[in-house]
Amino acid sequence: MLVGRRAEQAALEELLARAQGGDSGVLVVRGEAGIGKSALVQHMRETAVAMGFGVQDAAGVEAEAEFAFAGLHQLCAPFLARAVELPEPQQAALGVAFGLREGAAPDRFLVGLAVLSLLAEGGPLLCVVDDAQWLDQASAQVLAFVARRVGAERVVMVFVLRDPGVTDVEAFSGLPELRLAGLGASDAQTLLATAVRAPLDDVVRDRIVAEARGNPLALLELPRGAPAVQFAGGFELPDAVSVPRRIENGFQRRANSLPADARMLLVVAAAEPTGDAALLWRAAAELGIAREAAVPAEAAGLLEFDFRVRFRHPLVRSAVYRAATPTDRRRAHGALAAVTDQQVDPDRRAWHRAQAVVGTDEDAAAELERSAGRARARGGLAAAAAFLKRAAELTPSPAVRAERALEAAHAKHEAGAPEALELLTVAAAGPLDAVAQARLQLLNARIAFHGARGGEGPRMLLDAAKTLAPLDPALSRETYLDALDAAIVTGDRGPGGVRAVADAARAAPAPPESPRPVDLLLDGLVTTFTQGYAAGVPELRRALDAFNRHERDDHAVNDDDGDDRRWLWLAGRTAMSVFDDQMVHALAARHVRLAREAGALATLPAALLVQSVMLVLSGDFSRAAEQTAIAAATRTVPVLHGQLILAAWRGRSDETTEVHATMVRDAVGRGGRTEDFLAQYAMAVLHNGLGDYPAALAAATRAFESDELTHSNLAHSELIEAACRSGRPEHATAALDQLSSRALASGTPWGLGLAARSRALVSTGPAAEEYYREAIEQLRNCRVATQLARTHLVYGEWLRRQGRRQGARQQLRTAHQMLSDMGAEAFAARAARELRATGEHPRSRSAQPSDALTAQELTIARLVATGATSREVGAQLFLSPRTIEAHLRSIFRKLSITSRRQLRDLRLP
Repeated sequence: MLVGRRAEQAALEELLARAQGGDSGVLVVRGEAGIGKSALVQHMRETAVAMGFGVQDAAGVEAEAEFAFAGLHQLCAPFLARAVELPEPQQAALGVAFGLREGAAPDRFLVGLAVLSLLAEGGPLLCVVDDAQWLDQASAQVLAFVARRVGAERVVMVFVLRDPGVTDVEAFSGLPELRLAGLGASDAQTLLATAVRAPLDDVVRDRIVAEARGNPLALLELPRGAPAVQFAGGFELPDAVSVPRRIENGFQRRANSLPADARMLLVVAAAEPTGDAALLWRAAAELGIAREAAVPAEAAGLLEFDFRVRFRHPLVRSAVYRAATPTDRRRAHGALAAVTDQQVDPDRRAWHRAQAVVGTDEDAAAELERSAGRARARGGLAAAAAFLKRAAELTPSPAVRAERALEAAHAKHEAGAPEALELLTVAAAGPLDAVAQARLQLLNARIAFHGARGGEGPRMLLDAAKTLAPLDPALSRETYLDALDAAIVTGDRGPGGVRAVADAARAAPAPPESPRPVDLLLDGLVTTFTQGYAAGVPELRRALDAFNRHERDDHAVNDDDGDDRRWLWLAGRTAMSVFDDQMVHALAARHVRLAREAGALATLPAALLVQSVMLVLSGDFSRAAEQTAIAAATRTVPVLHGQLILAAWRGRSDETTEVHATMVRDAVGRGGRTEDFLAQYAMAVLHNGLGDYPAALAAATRAFESDELTHSNLAHSELIEAACRSGRPEHATAALDQLSSRALASGTPWGLGLAARSRALVSTGPAAEEYYREAIEQLRNCRVATQLARTHLVYGEWLRRQGRRQGARQQLRTAHQMLSDMGAEAFAARAARELRATGEHPRSRSAQPSDALTAQELTIARLVATGATSREVGAQLFLSPRTIEAHLRSIFRKLSITSRRQLRDLRLP
């Protein structure tokens, strides 16, 4: 019975109604165990069926959480026949993920796109994922990604999560939520009346309602089995056990009252996560349990048997499994291992066998290690880590146990799991050979740095690099580069700062073979930070050219792609440091492509961030917004940096302030120095656009303290403009000297243009005008359109202050037009104010047909205009072809056209 959930029912029914009309819907339903999530979602299922929806269910199971893509396979199994209609790369990714074919680890984004296409076919669909907190990591990431890109699919996705007491699922954070609270007193009394048929004393009724705390399952279950006399005069002694725990205890008492064979059958069912009734009966036969043992279990209302085995409530499963003795659990897993087909399901058999072991067992450990290899090949890092961890526990040899623990720690760290340090402790107990000991030291350093984003990380990485030097020179050099990158990112200018780390990195061993791009990058950065920027530029250019050469070999198999993917983040920022805008665009595009192809969920958002920043600086705000949206859909690393920079350049004060506040809050307790510096750069841009120069100066001064921001040359020009406009040019001296010398050394239009503009700001008379004109000429020859537009703006402002209104109007009109077209609202408004001060009313920007398009629609329109098919556009934007078609219909309507050919004829911005 669904009591007291009228508002929640209405919210769910509204989701269904919107989907029926051609929209999509996503909702995370959260609440403690027994609070009514299952009943509410069941009502939604029934409503969906009545409205003509298909309904597909999946459920996370705690014991299944180690099997990569297991939850996703549950959801997609009925639709796999449609997979033959998918493009071959999507078919392959899905097939490998589900163990249906051999192949390299699948691209998670291709898996997500394939799932999106499968779900989108046919009529409206409701997908319910119950107990989503127990989903395996791979399934959770893909399903959350699909939920964020579901678009116009007539698909409703509902994820049901239990709170509190279980690990939160980060993948689903940020999705729309419906959090269920306890029932009110009146509704609780109504529900209680359906559970207790005996006369109920008012005082006792109120006490039951109070103790149940509005939990519907507690109201139904707590009275069960209590003597009728209690209802008239008393009800249990008060205790401090939580309501879910009391409900679980009640289920345990009910299970313990059953005959021995029925109890054992329940344990086997709890240990078997797939609900396969045939498998359960084979395991029961292995234990000598007759089918009649199910009768009392069903009569007690604990589970039901059909083609599948279903527990009445997820708490029944956990209650039964936790209450079982260790011996009974091992017997259950042993029976399940014995009847699981090793050819069809080797990994689940290995897992059950491992749970049945007492002490150590090398054969079981080796079987788990093989399962870990298969899991890694399917892209299931978390599953591989779990298999390796258990394998280490079962390994009798101390040396082999240490090796397996080290491999498990690496896998746990790659998967983002926190247990890596515990496994390193096991590995450190050894014995380990020298190479393994050095790898342990390196992993410990990486964990320390990624955990705190500073502190001892760079020093620990340096120590690991020194240890590795005689053992693995190539890895040693990469670790030195790791330490240097860590020092740049942390911005610590003390003993662990960039200069100190660069000095130490001079001791790096020579490359073992011909230098790789990563070797050239290390040498170039060491030279830059120890001998000066001008000395380092030629070496940095050679390194960047080496990275870029791989782009020209894309169609060949390239074993260095993984290496490139790891270091392109630093290479792209280094290209910014030498003011090479073309190289930044090329490397960022390559980084994004490689990350997509590899399904590197941890790498893609960083790649998209660099690309998004360059798109913003190029004035292409709509594409930057779409890249930021894709990065946000991965939910694997913070992506607020891109949102913040885009909002600041757009001049949206409220949005920038809100995102900045979120970044500051998230950075508390985990270092966050670089995040703070980057935020200060964005705030300097915002305040310069708004004309609040003292605030811009304060923010830019803070940003200029960062090695990361000075390395990528983002802070200099903001600080110089803010200082000059605040009447405090002396504060710009250091930034101007550094910018000028770097521009001269780099020799690029971007650097020379920024330096000329900055010198103009601190100059007077004819010299200033010469510098302004030089800046415009230089910046016209690069892709950094925002800085060209701002140069027209500051030149126009200077001309107006010189009393040269006609010249000022010309520059300000150009600035206003450019800034308005790209969407830099605050800078455009600043140009408009200056125009009005010259006596000219700024012209309103001419309306363009494309103005009616959203950022995503504009991106789709541009791609389609190049001749790309809906499937090709969808693959690039991680949207289904059906969603692309829906967007195209909207685009055609807004642009008053009817065909793709007409779209190609339009001149889109």
